[in-house]
Amino acid sequence: MTGKNETIISYFFLQGLPIKPEHQNLFYALFLTMYLTTVLGNLLIIFLISLDSHLHTPMYLFLSNLSFSDLCFSSVTMPKLLQNMQSQVPSIPYVGCLAQMYFFLFFSDLESFLLVAMAYDRYVAICFSLHYTTIMSPRVCLSLVALSWVLTTLHALLHTLLMARLCFCADNVIPHFFCDMSALLRLSCSDTQVNEWVIFITGGLILVIPFLLIIMSYARIVLSILKVPSARGICKAFSTCGSHLSVVSLFYGTVIGLYLCPSADNSTVKEMVMAMMYTVVTPMLNPFIYSLRNRDMKGALGRVFFKRKTIFSV
Repeated sequence: MTGKNETIISYFFLQGLPIKPEHQNLFYALFLTMYLTTVLGNLLIIFLISLDSHLHTPMYLFLSNLSFSDLCFSSVTMPKLLQNMQSQVPSIPYVGCLAQMYFFLFFSDLESFLLVAMAYDRYVAICFSLHYTTIMSPRVCLSLVALSWVLTTLHALLHTLLMARLCFCADNVIPHFFCDMSALLRLSCSDTQVNEWVIFITGGLILVIPFLLIIMSYARIVLSILKVPSARGICKAFSTCGSHLSVVSLFYGTVIGLYLCPSADNSTVKEMVMAMMYTVVTPMLNPFIYSLRNRDMKGALGRVFFKRKTIFSV
């Protein structure tokens, strides 16, 4: 990364969020509370699914992986953001920046694939209920999870390696609160055309195709319900799919708002606000959505804690 007018970049400065100094402590407390809520909420989901045998089903296998992904996804950016908010020099090493970018891509992609697997599970459960256990066998479920992990690993690694080959000149201030890939590309003094083409091509594969598969799954579910219209069937379908649809809307809504609805004014501020939505708000809300709207999770919560209470009382 050396040249005539270049210097070796060993660290980057993160510009952070556009927060006034007098509001810094207030937002620090807010973000810390949100992050701790995210960690505790997703750990609770994983804890309940692992302990309650009633939740050892395909849907909750995917949900436990989704909760783990949300937990890690938020942990990729939030601890560093909180640290930098209390630091006079909000910096991150070059290698640490690439690592943060890798894991950010990895866990965001993993969530996308897991949401597709969960949509397929709901599709089979409603449209092929008599053959559900045969179609969604343990082997199939584990294969879907393993495939999600492998694809996201390869995709994140591809972008990280392409980023590592670029040169960065004297400007090392990232106008973001984490090492965002698009922000890093704007700082590079190398030719980034290959990176941009790869982003365009793989972005369609990783985001658009999974989104279309989810839409297709729910279209088939709706058609199946309409064939036998009944209040009981509609209520059952809504209770089965409501939580998943809410999570899908949160995740893809922020992504679509960020990448498909660009704005010329305050684009950097908009990027940071939308990034806060899908790195902090969405992972925090997911446990509440699945626990408050899901009878199985409420039942597991009661069984696990009632069992613990009974043991301690004895």
